[in-house]
Amino acid sequence: MPVLQEIREGRVPVKVYTAEFEPAARQQLVNVAKLAIVHHHVAAMPDVHLGIGATVGSVIPTLGAIIPAAVGVDIGCGMIATRLSLTANALDERLLKKAYEQILRDVPVGFEQHPEGRTRCEAAKRFSRGLRRILDKHPGVQKRIGKHSDWVRQLGTLGGGNHFIEVCTDEEDRLWVMLHSGSRGIGNAIGSYFIELARRDAERNALHLPDRDLAYFPEGAAHFDDYVEAVGWAQDYARANRAEMMALVIGALRRHLPSFELTGEAVNCHHNYVEREHHYGANVWVTRKGAIRARDGELGIIPGSMGTRSYIVRGKGCAEAFHSCAHGAGRRMSRSQAVRRFSVADLERQTAGVVCRRDKGVLDEIPGAYKDIDAVMANQSDLVEVVHTLKQVICVEG
Repeated sequence: MPVLQEIREGRVPVKVYTAEFEPAARQQLVNVAKLAIVHHHVAAMPDVHLGIGATVGSVIPTLGAIIPAAVGVDIGCGMIATRLSLTANALDERLLKKAYEQILRDVPVGFEQHPEGRTRCEAAKRFSRGLRRILDKHPGVQKRIGKHSDWVRQLGTLGGGNHFIEVCTDEEDRLWVMLHSGSRGIGNAIGSYFIELARRDAERNALHLPDRDLAYFPEGAAHFDDYVEAVGWAQDYARANRAEMMALVIGALRRHLPSFELTGEAVNCHHNYVEREHHYGANVWVTRKGAIRARDGELGIIPGSMGTRSYIVRGKGCAEAFHSCAHGAGRRMSRSQAVRRFSVADLERQTAGVVCRRDKGVLDEIPGAYKDIDAVMANQSDLVEVVHTLKQVICVEG
């Protein structure tokens, strides 16, 4: 399905791949489109919804500048998935519950981190020098980390919010492991620190913005190169965090499930990040805030919610979408709205058949709080093709 609507109220147009999204999100897209640094147009994916400064589900190409708040504080957040040689008929509810409990023992969730002696020290080694260089120049990042947050001990941990670990079956009943997480506390510290620096720079330079969270660093500015270095470090850390968690989950499953092999290379993709790309005749910084890259032939992961389908997809390289697609179903209501509207009984009904938590602590992640994943997929048929359809049998919420 092609672009469903085009908004022409900014300096450049906004091309939107959905017919429905809230007025506040629409205004955020217009605000971004007014910026002098934006190149050609802004693209809004089918899962677009209100964010901070920039809309979640937007793709923003900028000339000679980066907007730190558009990248956000969960720098490098994304997905990883891999297929196992097992099929669903090798499992029963008893095995699934044992596997669920083992994952919870092996992978820290929420604010938890690995205890001493179980840290992923080898994987952390390659990040030490780069982080030390960042902290030496910007000790304010260290102050934001907090005394109870250790980036080494958090490598290979899930975090909270909408981060999750799932065991799924595909259309041929083959098992997959899929998880969603980012750069944890250290990414949050880096993101929030540089967002504040950008705001201060904008105020000092009397930069008139439609939203203070759209403050940006232009190339050549005092903090531009430092931000590029720091955000790149956090994106690499996020990718490694997912890989380390995947290894832990696979190890947990081996303890309880029949013997299996990994039958394909893991798909590991960011959906909150910035990188240098070439689009519409220019080298630009592309910020995907809640969107994944979908170049022609490139594999990606689009999750639904904890009770619906998810998809392994192959990109079609759509130029109008800046070679991008949605990063999930996208929320249709806030967390507080979801808690007010739904009950634990609703959660039990909507997650029937899934081994998962069913209590008030995860009520904000109820499937009903999200958009219809089938409608999202239909709206981006020009952007991706479905390779595999996944349905979870285990879901560990952060």
